[in-house]
Amino acid sequence: MINIAIDGPSGAGKSTIAKKAAAKLGYIYIDTGAMYRTVGLYLNRLGINIKAEKEKVINSLSGINIDIKYENGEQHIFLNGEDVSSLIRTPEISMAASDSGTVLEIREKMTHLQRNLAKNNNCIMDGRDIGTFVLPDADVKIFLTADVRVRAERRYRELAEKGEQVKFEDVLSGMVLRDKNDSTREFMPLKKADDAILIDTSDLSLDESVDAVIKCIGDRIK
Repeated sequence: MINIAIDGPSGAGKSTIAKKAAAKLGYIYIDTGAMYRTVGLYLNRLGINIKAEKEKVINSLSGINIDIKYENGEQHIFLNGEDVSSLIRTPEISMAASDSGTVLEIREKMTHLQRNLAKNNNCIMDGRDIGTFVLPDADVKIFLTADVRVRAERRYRELAEKGEQVKFEDVLSGMVLRDKNDSTREFMPLKKADDAILIDTSDLSLDESVDAVIKCIGDRIK
């Protein structure tokens, strides 16, 4: 199986770019961030404070079942049988996902699921620690990034288009905080793998970013 690892901070365009590149290459796309968002949604619904109530978090994990299905090549994520694909994209759940990523037991549970998916499929998998931890032997590793204000503007437009009532400054401050959480957490922090190729999308359009990723993959897989 051919496995492509794409890492990078929130709002760098990983999900959209990886999804489009996977479709063009005929691979499946695995959005690991959606898995952590789903855990965040689950804990949020239970009213558990992820940072302050780690024991409750760990004890609750036996009650969560996450399943991924593909419909016409599109990933849908299910929480205990409920399709929550559209419910996990709010700023509140985004922060809950970041907090979930600081809990070792959650990361271990998600990593097991992610590795099983990669073992059985040609895939492009994106996240925070794919090239450094989840798939350290991936055929190609890419680190996607962009200026934080550019990333915040993209996320703001995305939320506004969905009808979300948000302020740009709130999106920006939330992104800065998430960057800090992701890069300083104790377990598997966000960082560029030594053998990853850096792609900065700050000045690239979506199509240009997708082309850059596909070219990077094509240059390394003959």
